[in-house]
Amino acid sequence: MPRLWTLPLLLTPMVVFAQGFPPHAAVGRMKVRPGFHVQLVASEPEIRQPILVKFDERGRLWVIQYLQYPNPAGLKRVKVDRYSRTTYDRVPEPPPRGPQGADRITILEDTNGDGRADRFKDFVSGLNLATGLAIGHGGVYVLQVPYLLFYPDRNRDDVPDSDPEVLLEGFGMEDAQSLANHLTWGPDGWLYGLNGSTTTCRIRGVEFQQGVWRYHPVTREFELFAEGGGNIYGLAFDAAGNLFYSSNGSSLFWHAVQGAYYQKSFGKHGPLHNPYAYGYFPHVKHNGVPGGHVVLGGLIYSGTSFAEEFRETFVGGNFLGRSVSWWRVKPRGSTVEAELGGTFFDAVDTWFCPTDLAQAPDGSIYVCDFHDKRTAHPDPDADWDLSNGRVYRLLAAGTKPGPPSPDLARLSSGQLVALLGERNRWYADQARVILAARRDPATHAPLRAMALQKTDFPLALQGLWALHVSGGFNEAVARDLVGHPSEHVRAWTVRLLGDSRKSLPEFAGLARTEPSPVVRAQLAASARRLRAAEALPILNGLWDQNRDAADPHIPMLIWWALEDKAVSDMAAVVRTMATRESWTLASRHDDLRRLGRRWAAEGTRAAYDAAARLIESAPPPQIESLAAAIDLGLAERAGPAVVADTGQFLRYEVVTSPAPAAARKFEPVAGPLLAAVDRLWRENRASSTRTRLAARAGIAEAARHAAAERMLDVLMEVSDAGVIPDLLPLLEDADTRRASAAIKVLARFDDERVFHKLVEQYSRFPAQAQDVLLSRASSARILLDAVDAGRVAPSAVDAERLKRIAAFRDASLDARVRRHRGNISAGTPEEKLATIRRLSNDLRAGTGDADSGRRLYLQHCARCHKLYGTGGFLAMDLTPANRSDRLYLLTHIVDPSAFIRKEYMTLEIRTRDGRLLRGLPAEEDAAAVTLTGADYQQVRIPQSEIVLRQESPVSLMPEGLLEKLNPQQLRDLFVYLMK
Repeated sequence: MPRLWTLPLLLTPMVVFAQGFPPHAAVGRMKVRPGFHVQLVASEPEIRQPILVKFDERGRLWVIQYLQYPNPAGLKRVKVDRYSRTTYDRVPEPPPRGPQGADRITILEDTNGDGRADRFKDFVSGLNLATGLAIGHGGVYVLQVPYLLFYPDRNRDDVPDSDPEVLLEGFGMEDAQSLANHLTWGPDGWLYGLNGSTTTCRIRGVEFQQGVWRYHPVTREFELFAEGGGNIYGLAFDAAGNLFYSSNGSSLFWHAVQGAYYQKSFGKHGPLHNPYAYGYFPHVKHNGVPGGHVVLGGLIYSGTSFAEEFRETFVGGNFLGRSVSWWRVKPRGSTVEAELGGTFFDAVDTWFCPTDLAQAPDGSIYVCDFHDKRTAHPDPDADWDLSNGRVYRLLAAGTKPGPPSPDLARLSSGQLVALLGERNRWYADQARVILAARRDPATHAPLRAMALQKTDFPLALQGLWALHVSGGFNEAVARDLVGHPSEHVRAWTVRLLGDSRKSLPEFAGLARTEPSPVVRAQLAASARRLRAAEALPILNGLWDQNRDAADPHIPMLIWWALEDKAVSDMAAVVRTMATRESWTLASRHDDLRRLGRRWAAEGTRAAYDAAARLIESAPPPQIESLAAAIDLGLAERAGPAVVADTGQFLRYEVVTSPAPAAARKFEPVAGPLLAAVDRLWRENRASSTRTRLAARAGIAEAARHAAAERMLDVLMEVSDAGVIPDLLPLLEDADTRRASAAIKVLARFDDERVFHKLVEQYSRFPAQAQDVLLSRASSARILLDAVDAGRVAPSAVDAERLKRIAAFRDASLDARVRRHRGNISAGTPEEKLATIRRLSNDLRAGTGDADSGRRLYLQHCARCHKLYGTGGFLAMDLTPANRSDRLYLLTHIVDPSAFIRKEYMTLEIRTRDGRLLRGLPAEEDAAAVTLTGADYQQVRIPQSEIVLRQESPVSLMPEGLLEKLNPQQLRDLFVYLMK
């Protein structure tokens, strides 16, 4: 299950403020939306620690009991990092040969119709971290990392016919809170699944962390469908076949588009696996999550027992808000946006942990409650309470028990085809899975007629999907459907044909005339899967329409399709793009610049020649921006392999990806590109952009010109030590901004002339001088010399910055720091515990004033933290935090490094010139990493200069903040924080 909020475990025992009501009492305490009620379906002892619920074709509920969590059985931990990512002694064999765990998949039935499960049967037990299941094609698909398994049950007696078949292997298992999860049948017959953020999968040569993947039960193909999105858990399809997946974080949910890239925590999880993506999609735009920010296991409601206003809404369990809410989903160009509709029920129980939702055949919603006193499990050796678990049913008031759901597998193919028209989409979804397994040719004619009819658009789409999964879709059908009046039928016609890497000549014309952004988006996505000869005419058509510049998705989908051909089909792309005609369309300009960047980053003579062709074709108004793009691409060539230090280094540093392989070897710029760059620079030497490009391309005269003209923005990236004499006088410049910029350039050089000049100008730029002088052992020694000589007062050096010296592991430097400032290292756990106890006594000694506390918050906290929309972004938003727990707050403030949320881990980077830089990762691409310091100053470090990188165990938040407050101020602050 996803990593969520974690209470500090390092200094004090876990203190839990939770109710943990008995099952029947828990229902009675819930605050339920008028017009609905909640019913208990199952609870302990029959069901414990459930993480997933799903209905089969007989209307029975299947539940995964996650009892083995968090440690797999039978394996030994070799090491565990601070995020509970574990290296084990071996890869376990698949069941039943591998070690037996405690997880089980249980079938629940209500035999008397009272709404309460009264029959429980394990389909399989002894599983070892099972996180997903899907029923169909003669058996049950089960995710048990590192495997996707298939348990055959041809006679449907709920007993596996044999040992499971291993369909896929290589799912990561480093973190039980981020495993592959949630198998769900797509309308296209593929089996879709997710993978969390901190496990690395390597499947059939495809490596990824977080993302959506899919497996085809007939062809046995495997694909990464989309990359990114965070620690994701829960996926669903809407009536149009859009795939949405839920995530741990403020994202609510994501719209997964075929072949797309999505935002993730780049500082921790690294860049996208395609270093030339040059962008990514954010989460679905929404207007908020009530009571918290973790919504899991969401579904799109497609039943008929709720009022019409709830159809096609997104319904999710709010893990921190202890509630279940719903959002209206509305079109937004080629994607969607969500608007909070309201809350179905609030559990009023801090043990309520909704992890998954499922729609029942009768239209009610079943809610899976992990039911635990913890909201996160950071300690793999903690004392786990495995005794609890609930499943609830949310139903509309007045819902009467209906007849038991028929066993759909016993229906004829004709009867299943008829079910596709059911308004309760549960029946259509189940019927389609059965039809996919049968592949009955007798269904092809009625399904084709259903797809071609033009009066009932949803039914036409159902007909298309069912025809496809039954084996009756082909190019002739696609040709008949490409002009269908339904945009979703047209879009899916393009997609289904593109899935087999086929196209129609009509697609190019469709791209030029298609009025729907939904179809245009799919044309772009499918073009990436086609040969260049088929893809480029489609892209030309989309550019010619020139109507998607403001669409949230289409521009990047077009680029990703073009990038896929940029090197593999370079000649065809040059013929299409490097022409005067291409530049006449504004819709192509961004892609032409990206293409120049991409070819420059490739670093080969052929790619340089292609970039030169772009320069030759560009009109004068576009030259400057194209030059900037090519310069950026040249900067991205030099990404040497980063040294990995076990334990402390980011997980992605030690996995292979195309970025290092593509970037470590490149040719010097020569031939037509060098000539074109030289010509551009000589035409306008005053241009910083052209000068930087020329210098980076190896034109030495351009670098000397930049130094002579003191082009600081250019020298920041392309200068060498020869510029030092020209820049040192700038530190005395009356223009402090110019002097500060010069310091940023000079900081790159390990040169005593620079360090002595900074000491001389220390009083003008104390913070910046400290950052530079304390970034290397050599310069730190010069600063301490100045302190010894009395040129810099000991008190003028910030204690928090002085702690950086400890990272150099130089005993002589440490001794000199202690001589002037005493022991400035972090306090011991015992000292911090004593501080917590003392401050707790101060807090209990009286009352506080919230207005005074707000002023103290603004003075001491708001620079980094946000509360109720006020404050900075360097640390976590306190609004949804566990602020009602005083000990939680106190512990985090006294010992800010005890636990740091992954989004706010600082990154330490050591550069080739010996600097040690530290800050929050703000941005990263193939060219550089940008860090934001505690003072909000940003520093950009080229990838080529990085030799070592690691996450820092030390928070940006300094210790001792509360020592500045007297007892009354302390009480005032806490009253406000806990309000």
